[in-house]
This record gives sequence, structure tokens and C-alpha cells, in this order.
Amino acid sequence: MCNLYSLTKGQDAIRGWFDGVDDQTGNLPPMPGIYPDYAAPVVCHGDGGPVLQMMRWGMPSPAFALKGKKTDRGVTNIRNIASPHWRRWLVPEHRCVVPFTAFSEPLNRPGERSRPIWFALGEDRPLVFFAGVWTQWTSVRKLKDGETTDNRFGFLTTEPNAEVGAVHPKAMPVILTTPDEVQAWLSAETADLPKLQRPLPDGALQVIDPED
Repeated sequence: MCNLYSLTKGQDAIRGWFDGVDDQTGNLPPMPGIYPDYAAPVVCHGDGGPVLQMMRWGMPSPAFALKGKKTDRGVTNIRNIASPHWRRWLVPEHRCVVPFTAFSEPLNRPGERSRPIWFALGEDRPLVFFAGVWTQWTSVRKLKDGETTDNRFGFLTTEPNAEVGAVHPKAMPVILTTPDEVQAWLSAETADLPKLQRPLPDGALQVIDPED
């Protein structure tokens, strides 16, 4: 499960992927560590075209997961798009793409402390996108904050390719690496989405040093 990623490219790099994007993020600094419930930039459909805005990472949890709980910390990664809970947000109006330059998966080995392994499409960390969904939702994320209404996002996962599978054999994020793939995710018919929920080819990712 990917619960940590980074975005170190600037707004110009994100805007360059879209025609006429409405940038509502203000001054966007590099974000070397984005964790669940952090606000992060997302591109979604707006009334006049694509919009770049900040949203909180973590979609609403299914009702069964909230039994006996006072807060909903959100779901960061979405695998089962056939679930009725997720189907309502698979229409184009609720699809988004999440810019990133690297993501991590936890390496867990017996007798060793868990540590993050970072992946990117190259040492220079080119900008690419997660395939995501978003919604506006009212809930209690943290007891101290009480009930809040937030724009919230999550992104899809799929089976891992060779590089990610060597670290985390269960899943990897669905990654979009070209403008055509981004537009396909944002505009495809809902029935076609399972074909887009696929891993990157083996060899497409590199393990990188997060300090570089």
C-alpha cells in the first residue's frame, strides 16, 4: 500500500500537461513527503476545463470500516473498483490525476525494522501521475477538528510489476506516464476503466535514493 509519495517538480511542470488549466494552488513548494490526510495538488474536471487544486489525501471509508469508530481517517488506495462504495465516484466528473515524482512502498523483512523503498521513473524523477478519484465529503477526520467538509482524493492500485513486487507483492499504484494516458483516464467510459487499471511494464521503475 502506497502511503507516502513526493512531488518535487513545480507548478509549471504540472500545467504543461494540460491545456488551459485553472491553477488554484497558489504558491506550491516542493513536497518531498506527502502522507495520508496531507493536502496535495490534484487535477480534476472543472466547469471550464481542468483545474489544479489542493485536496486531502484519503477518500471516505466504507460504512463497515467505520463501525465503532468516531473518526474516518480515509482510504488512500483503491483496488476493488467493482465495489458499490467506489462505483459512484468512477464517473468522469469524479476522476482526477495526482502528480508525483516518486513513491514509496514499505519493505518488511522478518527481524528487520520496516523501511520505505522509493521508486521513480528515473534518477531525475520525471513528473507523472496517479490515476485517482475525488469527492467532497463531510466527516470527522480528527476529533480535535470536529466535523469538516473537504475535497478528498485517493488513487487506484493494481497488481505490482517486477520492481515493486520485489518489495511489496500485493499492489502498486496505477501510474499514467503520457498525456494520452492522463486524458484517457479523465475521459474514458466507466465500463472501460478496468482496462486502465494496470501495472507499469517490468523495468519501467527504478529504486532511488530519497536523499539525492
